[in-house]
Amino acid sequence: MYYVPYYVNTPMYSYGNQPIQMPVPQAVVPPNQAGYGYNNQMTSDFGTQPFVVNMEQAAKLNNTYRTAIWTGNHLQITLMSLNVGEDIGLEVHPHVDQFLYIEQGQGVTQMGSSKENLSFSRNVYDDYAIAIPAGTWHNLTNTGNTPLKLYSIYAPPNHPFGTIHATKADAAASEHGYGQ
Repeated sequence: MYYVPYYVNTPMYSYGNQPIQMPVPQAVVPPNQAGYGYNNQMTSDFGTQPFVVNMEQAAKLNNTYRTAIWTGNHLQITLMSLNVGEDIGLEVHPHVDQFLYIEQGQGVTQMGSSKENLSFSRNVYDDYAIAIPAGTWHNLTNTGNTPLKLYSIYAPPNHPFGTIHATKADAAASEHGYGQ
């Protein structure tokens, strides 16, 4: 190895133009493996275990209103799919911050300090992120002509471990009073 004392960006080893493949020290769950069911639909909550997933692929393959794919002690990741014209529903999480990421589709998000004061409104599209502070009323509506595919991160978790809601009606029925 040739040492160059004045250049901090000199590579330690010369690999030429060869790609470097580093092992990932966590469980990698590709499609058609554990946790994926019919039509590559994610069906398991891998919470509290190390987990790596292609979020874009998982979100686009998801056809349920909401599926929790990882529920830890301080964080939860869910996949969501909103049908054309469907919305999440006006809600507030008093002690939960929420992050939404749009993988496919378009919509409008609204937020505010109360149900009657949704003073913040933005159009959202593929690759848009939405940060929702705890205690903020919010909604997201699909305004496109295809399902809106997204994932949501809650901190702390907002839904029971293993939550799967095939439809918005299923979510409303099972979550009456839980975290809402």
